[in-house]
Amino acid sequence: MKRKRGVETAVGVFIVVGIACLAWLSMRLGKVEIGGGNQTPVTAEFASVAGLRAGSAVEIAGVQVGSIESIEVKEYKAVVRMRVQRDIGLPEDTIASVRTRGLIGDKYINLSPGASDRMIPAGGKIRETEGALDLEGLIGEFIHGSAKK
Repeated sequence: MKRKRGVETAVGVFIVVGIACLAWLSMRLGKVEIGGGNQTPVTAEFASVAGLRAGSAVEIAGVQVGSIESIEVKEYKAVVRMRVQRDIGLPEDTIASVRTRGLIGDKYINLSPGASDRMIPAGGKIRETEGALDLEGLIGEFIHGSAKK
C-alpha cells in the first residue's frame, strides 16, 4: 500500500512539472511577457496611420525593437501606443514614421533616433512624426492631372 502511494505521488509531481514546462514553453514561443518584460511604453501622435494595426512591428535600422500595443483617435489624431526594448535609449528628437514593406506590404513604425543627449522617459512621447503616405491618393491625383508639376 505504501509503495503504491509513493508511485502515485511521483506520477503526480511528474505531471505538475510537465504542465509547468509546457506553460513556460508556450509563453516563450508566443513571446508573452509577464510584468512588462524588458520593454517600455512610448506614444506618438500621427495625422494618418492608414493600414497600421496593433501588433505591427516597431523598427530601428531595419531591426525589430518593439511592437504596436494599440491605436486610438484623440482630438482628430491617431495616438499610437508602442512598446520598445528598454535597453534602446530613444533621444528626445527621435522621428517616428509610418512605413510600408515593399509596394503593398505590411505597415510598420520606423524610428530614426536623433542626436539629443536627453532621452525619452518610460511612458514618454515621441514628438516628431511622419504619417502614412497615401499612395492611392497620389496615383489618383496624377491620373486626373491635378498633381503639382
